[in-house]
Amino acid sequence: MNWINHLDYLEIEPPKEFNFTECWTFLKRSNQEILHHIEVDVLFKLLKVNDQLFLCRISEQAHKMKVEFPMDQPSANERESIVQYLTEWFDLETDLACFYKMANKDNILQPLTEKYSGLRLIGIPDLFEALVWAIIGQQINLTFAYTLKKRFVEHFGKSVVFERKSFWIFPTPEKIAAIQVGDLRILQFTQRKSEYIIDIAKSMANGQLTKELLRLKKDYEDMKKSLMAIRGIGAWTADYVLMKCLQERYAFPIADVGLHNALKMQLALERKPTIEEITCYAKHWQGWQAYATFYLWRSLYETV
Repeated sequence: MNWINHLDYLEIEPPKEFNFTECWTFLKRSNQEILHHIEVDVLFKLLKVNDQLFLCRISEQAHKMKVEFPMDQPSANERESIVQYLTEWFDLETDLACFYKMANKDNILQPLTEKYSGLRLIGIPDLFEALVWAIIGQQINLTFAYTLKKRFVEHFGKSVVFERKSFWIFPTPEKIAAIQVGDLRILQFTQRKSEYIIDIAKSMANGQLTKELLRLKKDYEDMKKSLMAIRGIGAWTADYVLMKCLQERYAFPIADVGLHNALKMQLALERKPTIEEITCYAKHWQGWQAYATFYLWRSLYETV
């Protein structure tokens, strides 16, 4: 990834197939989001590097990603870590030209890739955040999921204040490993979800579960099995985490309700498609199932 380290900001050159407007539209899909903030076309994101918190002000400048630091200036090494995070967050290293070539021959994906060209699969680089968010979202609507996440972050995360606005960072596994189930139940988490989240926090805090260990698995299926061996993680949760955190393009949350609704809408069906029908639709998506899913999800919030 090409980037330039200026005196008081850094500049990242995204791939040609990168659309700031589309990526920002995805990030603005909920007004309850607490982990980033967009003012007009400027994105604010608080990042933690080497136990230091850095507020990033991200904007477009001549199709470059300009990253300023309105509070503390990170060191050269810390800037490298910030670039790596942003590269993962916006999936900047994936060659979308290959995806578009495949999609152009697919009746379902072709109109979507034309309409949302340059949309990247916006990820969740932090494994603990990805797992907790996926568990929070199990069997509840998206609005309540955001409410629970906001409570979770405000109770257990850290923040900085800039221009009278608070910017938050997701709680660490170590912090959550030390709490009790009752601490989450007060926030309206279910008993089971509270147990799952604390158990995962303990596994991550003691080093049994890490992103690096998952990446040592031989392939996507092996990573999925490893995640599904964890209490509270089923096929959908595993695929979601592999898709959003591990950047596995094969990940395909085929039972996802949003995916079903998007296919129903795109194909003008009277009912949601069956798993067998979706498998048939997706036979040409091999190696790009995650991106196909993400573009179909995008079609659900046309009014944003």
